[in-house]
Amino acid sequence: MSSKRNRGFWNSISKEYQEKHGTELGQKPMAWGVWRIPESDLNVLGDVKDRDVLELGCGAAQWTLALRQHGARAVGLDLSDEQLAHARRAFASAGATSLVQADAESLPFRNDTFDIVFCDHGATVFASPESVVAQVSRVLRPGGLFAFCMSTPIRDICFDEAAGRVESRLSEDYFQLSVFDDGESRQYQLPYGAWIRLFRRHGFVVEDLVELQAPEHAVTTYSDFVPVDWARRWPAEHVWKLKKAASEN
Repeated sequence: MSSKRNRGFWNSISKEYQEKHGTELGQKPMAWGVWRIPESDLNVLGDVKDRDVLELGCGAAQWTLALRQHGARAVGLDLSDEQLAHARRAFASAGATSLVQADAESLPFRNDTFDIVFCDHGATVFASPESVVAQVSRVLRPGGLFAFCMSTPIRDICFDEAAGRVESRLSEDYFQLSVFDDGESRQYQLPYGAWIRLFRRHGFVVEDLVELQAPEHAVTTYSDFVPVDWARRWPAEHVWKLKKAASEN
């Protein structure tokens, strides 16, 4: 049910989304979050050359294409036909392929296929955490990296739906964080402890939690993450960095 709704949602807003955000995403393709903090500063993925990499929720595949240009065997996956249409145009101009339309809750890949699976505000937001984490664990090789950027629980419990922005007060029940359904799309969040227990159940070790602070004088095209002063004082986004435990022989 979530997949069908979210596919329809992204198909309906894809053109507007790319018009609003595509230029910034294209200018800074290897960067994290709404403030586009460079991967070269954070070093989340490390050396990607000759690594098999999967991007979950690739959109127009700016990340995927940039990773391929850095020597990775990168594959972009997205649920939305329209988002992938934008990606295919970019890939065609670069003479590349490796785009897949699929649901992150049921990845169409064999076990132990990838060295790195990552997501930047993509499928890990719009798909069930329980399903996505299990699927990523299955397709990652032992010792592989799973990294994903998303809104923090702190931001989500301070988000004022009526105002459409974060406020400096708590408004949501932290312990009830689960599904956000506005009638158009379904998004997901968990409390910190629930995330960690989920990771452990599927053989992941937390290597880092990179809490992103908006740079001074930062601007963003994502209005639901403003004001910037809020994201200078409290983390609006973070990047989970996980390692799949090696197999025991």
